[in-house]
Amino acid sequence: MDALKAEIALKRKTVQNDAEVRPSKYMRRGELERMKEEEERRAREKKEKERVAEQAAEREVALARSRQKKQADTSSRSTSNTPLPESQDPDSIILEGAFNIPNNEAIRRLRAKGQPIRLFGESDRDRRLRLRALELIEERGHEKAGTNDFRKALEDVESVERELRAKNDKGKKKDDGDVSNSAGSVAMVDLELLKTDPDKLYPVIYYALKRTLKEWEEAMDERPENVKRTHQGKLAAATQVQSAEYLKPLFKTLRSRNLPPDMLVRIAEIVYYMQKRQYQRANDSYLRLSIGNAPWPIGVTMVGIHERSAREKISTDQVAHVLNDEVSRKYIQSLKRLLTFSQTKYPPEDVSQLMG
Repeated sequence: MDALKAEIALKRKTVQNDAEVRPSKYMRRGELERMKEEEERRAREKKEKERVAEQAAEREVALARSRQKKQADTSSRSTSNTPLPESQDPDSIILEGAFNIPNNEAIRRLRAKGQPIRLFGESDRDRRLRLRALELIEERGHEKAGTNDFRKALEDVESVERELRAKNDKGKKKDDGDVSNSAGSVAMVDLELLKTDPDKLYPVIYYALKRTLKEWEEAMDERPENVKRTHQGKLAAATQVQSAEYLKPLFKTLRSRNLPPDMLVRIAEIVYYMQKRQYQRANDSYLRLSIGNAPWPIGVTMVGIHERSAREKISTDQVAHVLNDEVSRKYIQSLKRLLTFSQTKYPPEDVSQLMG
């Protein structure tokens, strides 16, 4: 029994010694967090060192280039009687100095624009100049696309009004003169001509819209001065000037008799109901012209690879035209403004014919 107890005590002591020597397979959360923070700190230090080294290399490259330029300027002044080589052209030096970026930055910007990083036979300098030209083109395009037509019309409304008054005094173009001379005798739109002779509708629609636009312009001029000078008065004048500008493509298309048949039908209906003072029906024709009445997504003309039985349900008169292009959207919107003005100037006898 004593021998057995001694053996058990020896085993217990051996197990305790092994536990003290062997590290535990479990670690505290605090130790894990400290290890993680240490690794992150080392990674940050490594990135910072790499960034500092890269900046130092870029500075060295820039200094070397500036020294080369100074040497080139010195040599060009000493040999002023000899023509400069292409690489030392003064305009090129100025442009390159204004856009002096490292090669890796030029490559990154070109890739972001989807452009090749180097053309055949292109030097690093030519690549920087090409990148600068692309960026200038984009800047000018954004400035042009970002112009607000309404704001421009609002800013120029006074000068435009003065020009319009001067034109009215001296006499406008021939078509405007015809509209003013026949202001009280504009022909009525005959919807039957859509089936028999659509070409005869073009001049009738043209002069009817011209007359309404001219009456809108005269209504703006006849307002009292205290109304014109208010903010709302300037907005109304700017809207009229903007609408007249937007309607020019439509008038040009009407003169050339080049409207699509479905658009001609809808515009003829709008003018016809506007002359009849049935503005609710005119607004319905406007909605069919602008957003359509098809139960399908706007603009759909094919329903699949193969012809279906429902194919004939989609016709061109059910397709919206307001989203075709920006020009169409603007003059269709201006047609609605003419409807609103006409309803104000010539209210219908039946109140139910008012637009909402």
